[in-house]
Amino acid sequence: MRAFELRHLGIDATTISRAVERGDLVRVARGLYQKSDGQVDGEQALAEASRLVPKGVIAMLSALAYHGVTDQMPRKVWLAIGSKDWAPKVSYPPVHFVRLGANYLNQGIEHHMISGVSVPIYGVAKTLADIFRHPKLIDRSMAIDSLRQTLTNRKATAAQIAEAAKSGRVWKTVQPYLEAMTSNG
Repeated sequence: MRAFELRHLGIDATTISRAVERGDLVRVARGLYQKSDGQVDGEQALAEASRLVPKGVIAMLSALAYHGVTDQMPRKVWLAIGSKDWAPKVSYPPVHFVRLGANYLNQGIEHHMISGVSVPIYGVAKTLADIFRHPKLIDRSMAIDSLRQTLTNRKATAAQIAEAAKSGRVWKTVQPYLEAMTSNG
């Protein structure tokens, strides 16, 4: 929980500090606390980043890794925020911000429970469109490999990927790869 949520429940800062000293709570990051006996997921960094940046959506490499369509494990949590949103300083977990326009920011969001937190994460098709849309951030070969793994593991259909690519305005880039991977020839 975030510190302000604990204060909203009537727990003051002194009580929070005492709970940390006793070992009842663990201070994960500034203003972020977890019960000492709380369940820890492998993706807990995603939940922590989501709590610290409430307007953020797990995106790009972090979303690909969460959905299991890349072999790479990102060193930072990739978070999409609005083009004019404030990007807070986050000491832990390390965060890489990607700025998206308001109309594109709210497309393709799914909510997944991680460590008891509802975390907004972009769906596979939307994430693929994003990585093809930002070739300076993510290498094209990785985008192609993720597209291949998505189709092989049936994480999204070719139609869903095509729809996301069209709404993300990268259909002309994605189309030849998608056609090559789905042709029966």
